[in-house]
Amino acid sequence: MTRRAEAPDAGFTLIELLISLLLFALIAVAGIALVDSVLGVEGRTGARLDRLTDLQRAMLVVSGDVEQVSAGDITGGGASLTFRRSAPGVGGPPVTVRYGLDRGVLVRDAGSGTQAVLRDVAGVRWRFYEGGWSDRWPLGEAKAWPRAVEVEVTLTGTPSGAVRRVMLLPVRARDVS
Repeated sequence: MTRRAEAPDAGFTLIELLISLLLFALIAVAGIALVDSVLGVEGRTGARLDRLTDLQRAMLVVSGDVEQVSAGDITGGGASLTFRRSAPGVGGPPVTVRYGLDRGVLVRDAGSGTQAVLRDVAGVRWRFYEGGWSDRWPLGEAKAWPRAVEVEVTLTGTPSGAVRRVMLLPVRARDVS
């Protein structure tokens, strides 16, 4: 039986194995940090998109109400607005709608109870246009409607800041007696 001589460079040394394990661990830690960062950005983006969706929905509700103003007077100033709007699809008489701010929530009352329209609101301001902007309506004894109504909502949280929507009103029909 002949003996085979072993080559001195066969296999890995302990130091080579430790270095390769260390490099693999560093790559794994970097990968986990990258995944965690991507998930964090995705979560924040999702929260912002949800907030923007809520804001868009709120402005759609407000615009829909104000643009369907019907018989009756419009009164407002500061954080509140009251008017009557038509009730399309219901076939009933016009409905009184009130908007206001209640403990950081923009609320709407249309006769069937108070509804939260938008949360995390720092302030609401209604303004009225009739040749110039006014912070209250009606002006004096005038029974006309303003030409436009503006709502400015100041938001807290993310995103924060002020959002403004201007809504044109139809010309008020003359009362026929």
